[in-house]
Amino acid sequence: MLSLLLGSSILPPRPVPDSLKLAPADSLMQAQCPQYAVVRVGTILFAGNEVTKEVVLRAELDLQEGDTLDAATLAARLESNRLRLFNLRLFHSVIQQTVCRDGEITVLFAVQERWYTFPIPTLSFAERNFNAWLDRPDRWRRVNYGLYIVRKNFRGRNEEVRANVQLGFNRRYELFYEAPGYGPRRRIGFGAGISYARSRALDYATVRDRLVTFRPEDGLPLMRQYGSLGLRWRQSVQRFSAFDVAYYKEQVSDSVVELNPVYFLNGSRREYLELKLTSTLNQRNTFAYPLTGRFAQVALSHRIFLTSGNADFTTLVGRYSQYFALGGNFYYNFNLQGQLRLAQRISYADNRALGYEAHVRGYDAYVIDGRHYGLARQSVSYRLFDAGKIKLQGITNSKINSLPLVIYLNTFTDAGYVLARTTFPENRLPNQLLGAAGVGLHFVTYYDRVLTVEYTRNGRGEGGFFFRTDFPI
Repeated sequence: MLSLLLGSSILPPRPVPDSLKLAPADSLMQAQCPQYAVVRVGTILFAGNEVTKEVVLRAELDLQEGDTLDAATLAARLESNRLRLFNLRLFHSVIQQTVCRDGEITVLFAVQERWYTFPIPTLSFAERNFNAWLDRPDRWRRVNYGLYIVRKNFRGRNEEVRANVQLGFNRRYELFYEAPGYGPRRRIGFGAGISYARSRALDYATVRDRLVTFRPEDGLPLMRQYGSLGLRWRQSVQRFSAFDVAYYKEQVSDSVVELNPVYFLNGSRREYLELKLTSTLNQRNTFAYPLTGRFAQVALSHRIFLTSGNADFTTLVGRYSQYFALGGNFYYNFNLQGQLRLAQRISYADNRALGYEAHVRGYDAYVIDGRHYGLARQSVSYRLFDAGKIKLQGITNSKINSLPLVIYLNTFTDAGYVLARTTFPENRLPNQLLGAAGVGLHFVTYYDRVLTVEYTRNGRGEGGFFFRTDFPI
């Protein structure tokens, strides 16, 4: 039976990216055991996992040997488990096949592993986004370079080690370790990291809804270092919670304090502890470019200052997304985000809302300061072109010699609002409804990369092209 499952018709990779099409129902099982309403799981086999430990794969499944399953829903159950393995993001493809004999099934999951070690020379812009970098008159001096090394699936246990050495405009030295789970069920994990950064320039104020930058002739106006430790509670790849404790030490130059006395509220340095609890539900069909399913995440953090003159504060951030297949290669999704920041007093450095991690598309050149914000996005996508997997000639390694490429045409609208207690008169965007609409192309390609080219017009009547390197919702 094993030789049947490992036949040539099973092991080759699918002709299209696994993230974009569902596997068909297992008609073979229905033909072999048509008279059984319930079947028993006899054996679960894995093939192709040369690096990945089998215990990591078994921990993701919601079935095991000895379970009895309803034959009518078996195909959907196995497909759900196949997607769990694929969404570990350790494999190019995951193929599932089942053989049934006398009411007992043997299930095979055949995987094609990715390349896991990436020493990547880096060249980046010292700005919030590409368009903000283009607006800088000294843009060619605001470039970072260095070496970023990541080892995914470290020890074959889905652990990750990252090291970053960044030179150029801003200097940064970082080391992180992430283990989503230990033990046979992979439930309790651990995370740790350290970072040291120095910056040649600092955005010290917001005027006309744009950042104002201080760059001295000599010296580095900002130093930041931190270390973090955390616990992970991982029920599956779809349900994940984390609790982190981090220590931060930050210092700015005296010139920054003279320019903005409330940059840190009191003085040029501060130290604090941050406690953060994050819970994630990720039931999307794929994590790289989802087309169906839902995503929800809530993060609650509390900052405790160890230096005088700063007030502790609490932040709650929530996000919810839903994805729908409309038929005929059309897909719809919407996303809701929000932040509440509770504090008696708050420094300029912490009074951030839209324009940083979250933003209304089309307002990339602006930042909107405030404690609270709401953001709503929606879009319709159409699968315009599907090249499947393009074979790269001259490369024999199956982990890197196939280039998937799918292109989506996307139309979208965004709306956001920042609630701010007090604002400077020249800053017009807080306490105002922001809106934008646009059209773009999404390129889904190598190793979960999504490249986006968009044309957007915002509520101020401004339009332009924008380039992004992540899934927009």
